Amino acid sequence: MSFLNHILPTFAHMGMWGYWLVLLVSLLESLVLAGEIVPGAVLVVFAGFLSAQGFLDIGDLIWFAAVGAILGDGLSFYLGAKGTHFFRSENKFLKAVHLERGESFFHKYGSKSIFLGRFIGPLRPIVPFVAGLSKMDKKKFLFWNIVSAFLWSASHLLLGFFFGGALAALETWTTRVGYSIGIFFLFFLLLYVTKALVVKHGKRIAEFIHSVFSSIREAIVSNPDVQKLYKRHPRFFAFLSRRLDCASFSGLPITLISIGFVYVFFLFLGTVQDVLASDQIVAADFRITHLLAYFRSPELTKIFLWITLLGKWQIIVGTAIAVSVILWFWKKKEFVFYLWLALGADELFNYLGKLTVHRVRPDNPVYLENSFSFPSGHAMVSVVFYGFLGYLLIRRLKSWKQKVNVFFICLVVAMAIGFSRLYLGVHYLSDVWGGYLLGLLILATIITLYEWRRFKQDKVMSDTVVATSSKKIATAIIIALSVVWYAGFASNYQPPFVAPTMPSVQNVSGDIVTYFFEHNIPKYSETLIGNPQEPLTFIFLAKNDDVIVQSFEKSSWFLADRVDISSVAKIAKTAAINSQYLNAPMTPSFWNAAVNNFGFEKPTDINTVRERHHIRIWKTNLKQDDYSIYVGTASLDEGIKWFITHKINPDIDTEKTFVEESLQSAGVISSVKEVQFVSPVLGTNFSNDPFFTNGRLYIIQLK
Repeated sequence: MSFLNHILPTFAHMGMWGYWLVLLVSLLESLVLAGEIVPGAVLVVFAGFLSAQGFLDIGDLIWFAAVGAILGDGLSFYLGAKGTHFFRSENKFLKAVHLERGESFFHKYGSKSIFLGRFIGPLRPIVPFVAGLSKMDKKKFLFWNIVSAFLWSASHLLLGFFFGGALAALETWTTRVGYSIGIFFLFFLLLYVTKALVVKHGKRIAEFIHSVFSSIREAIVSNPDVQKLYKRHPRFFAFLSRRLDCASFSGLPITLISIGFVYVFFLFLGTVQDVLASDQIVAADFRITHLLAYFRSPELTKIFLWITLLGKWQIIVGTAIAVSVILWFWKKKEFVFYLWLALGADELFNYLGKLTVHRVRPDNPVYLENSFSFPSGHAMVSVVFYGFLGYLLIRRLKSWKQKVNVFFICLVVAMAIGFSRLYLGVHYLSDVWGGYLLGLLILATIITLYEWRRFKQDKVMSDTVVATSSKKIATAIIIALSVVWYAGFASNYQPPFVAPTMPSVQNVSGDIVTYFFEHNIPKYSETLIGNPQEPLTFIFLAKNDDVIVQSFEKSSWFLADRVDISSVAKIAKTAAINSQYLNAPMTPSFWNAAVNNFGFEKPTDINTVRERHHIRIWKTNLKQDDYSIYVGTASLDEGIKWFITHKINPDIDTEKTFVEESLQSAGVISSVKEVQFVSPVLGTNFSNDPFFTNGRLYIIQLK
């Protein structure tokens, strides 16, 4: 979210340049000299994603991407007529084997190879080159070039457009125990696949990057103009050469570390500024906190309490003592000082951060914390402590696969601890993000200090330690004792749990609509980051929650089920066979940063889960003459969208009239009036469905 909130406005200001950028990327993707380097297909998919966010028009994008692809293939075809001297076995990209594969593919499929090759990554820029080399008829080439270009651009852009729209819908979906397990499973599956790719291709990618930078460096150094500058400014270039020296820690390593440090430092300052200025990230903070609170369960709360204790100071200190003893056994005493220095720095900067920002904790936690909220100390120490342990292991291990495994284990532990703070409601998202950034700065500083000291002392680090049986047994015993300490502490940990509290009741005297305006009460439902959606269409006055539920049930409305694994599976099944599910779960929606308390639905004449009447209702802290005040929005669902939510009918005025008439016909209304609430609105909801309304609402008092 933070990444998208920062990058999307950049594209919003690009205007027409965004389309020309897509054209250039598509051209380079199809160009024989650049297509092996430029990830054009990925960037085109991303452009489709941006289109779904409303920054670029999907139709125009298809035209620009297609034109770029046509020009790229055309240039490759022209270059093909110039010969094969571009391809050599020693080349990093334009290898002779690529040319051989392209020729084989072209001779196998003939003219159609232009069409087919467009969709095969490595062959995309090679096949038109081979076509030019083989003196293919220009008219045939042009035909297949144009057809394939439009299909390629449309398929990639629409793929990105689909996921862009799905992401907007996914912003409001979460779940309880079963569905959460499914989300975690998919997340860890993605992480596992990423790890496997890094294990398999990581070294080659690193070698490729090193090769590219070496080639760039050699090209710059050999440039005549640079040579002249070098003679004029020898000291500057000598300094620059030392900074880029790969053989010395004070060269390229410290340069890269410094650049990374500065980047993360400014990210952290930007987060602090957003928090202090109550920027958009704060709006997302409140809604995420309320959304996770809405889907809490005793089972998951217990699990995340155990996870969050991995960042508790008692567990950290106990484990750090155990690690220090192990390092002493294995004659790695020099690391003990830096371990405790890292923990000391963590505690110091955590205290200073909380003292400086003075941010209050969320108002709906599972248990009480007595300190300020920003930054998250648990998130900080998860990066500092477990990151330092990962650094120690990665330094000792020889296998690339083992190093990658250790890195991802530490990453998962840090992410799990951070998410546990969100789920338990003791931190906001920006608190955790700020803690990660500050922890990363501390970890990078401590590791750099150790490596710099080692470099200055000209030490040759030896990982060869005699692994005696006594050392192995002692290490195993210490690890076992640490696990027992953690399990015992977690089993007996009883934090000051907080009973859910209702906000203080405000009594409304006089006109309710006037009260809404005088006290700046939100008049629209909201997206996850606080953007307005549909205006409220109902204000209900009822004695209690039971009256709300009973009134709608008497009017033949059905209370929606909570979202869990069984209800999600059931709605997927009924949607697939186009049957009915009268209590199907609804996509949660926000008003005043809170998730709707009730959802009611009513089948239409076609009697299928794909189409139904919907109303979402929020309970406010307002009362008038012993009546509690509720607000609501209504919509008519016309079909399943993105496989996770419904597409609404844009005419929400007709739907609000339908709701009022159904309640009226059931005889549950004691009084009703229609009033002008907001100005007429033409807009879109969280999933980009358009709607329009005259801005009027019903004030209904239920019997």
